Amino acid sequence: RDDDDINDVASMAGVNLNEESARIMATNSDLVGTQIQSCKDEPFLAAIPLHKRILEMAKKLGITDVPAEVVTFISHATQNRLRTVIEKVTVITQHRMESHKDDEWYEQATDVRSQLKFFEQLERLEKQRKDEQEREILLKAAKSRSRQEDPEQARLKQKAKEMQQQELAQMRQRDANLTALAAIGPRKKRKLDSPGLLTIGGEGLSVSGGSQAGLGTPSSRQYARQKITRVNLRDFIFYMEQERETSHSLLLYRALLK
Repeated sequence: RDDDDINDVASMAGVNLNEESARIMATNSDLVGTQIQSCKDEPFLAAIPLHKRILEMAKKLGITDVPAEVVTFISHATQNRLRTVIEKVTVITQHRMESHKDDEWYEQATDVRSQLKFFEQLERLEKQRKDEQEREILLKAAKSRSRQEDPEQARLKQKAKEMQQQELAQMRQRDANLTALAAIGPRKKRKLDSPGLLTIGGEGLSVSGGSQAGLGTPSSRQYARQKITRVNLRDFIFYMEQERETSHSLLLYRALLK
């Protein structure tokens, strides 16, 4: 041509539309002659109850008719919103469950569990010391032979007698348990890798007869336990505190009261 058309972008870029069309038809030749249609739109929520609920809310605003397309749109919006909430709360839960003990970039600053165990041990030793002191007082009261009839002394003697009877009963019970364990013998562990034994929910289920021939294998199959992410109320509260729409809502206030 004498002069180029500045609106013909394909020609200016050096693209031949006929060659591109022929190449596309050759690539998608298996799709030529096939009929493609969209899938049926399945609403996330039940249409009839949702329509009634929308009509009840719309009548308060003076709206008397709500088309079915609005109901479908609200159903899809609810599904999308619920998916977004679940994804964000799942991320929060996974962050809460993360452990950095084996990470070389983190070092442990405090160990609350060890501190609690230390305090429990102190309380146990203090209680043991007080029990020993009380036991010594009771034993002294039981051994004393005063001629005066003191009601407090009589009460201590009676308490010392009950304590000795209780200690004797505990010793007899401990000896009986040791004797029973010695009679039973060492416990044998169940073989979970034996043929004809399936593991279901952590318990062994034996298979015999014809079923053993069908289900028994030389080695038991090890099924990997699926990791379950458990979302609790605290994760939802943290999510609502971070969102602008729910950070000052009545729903968050009610959740905090639970």
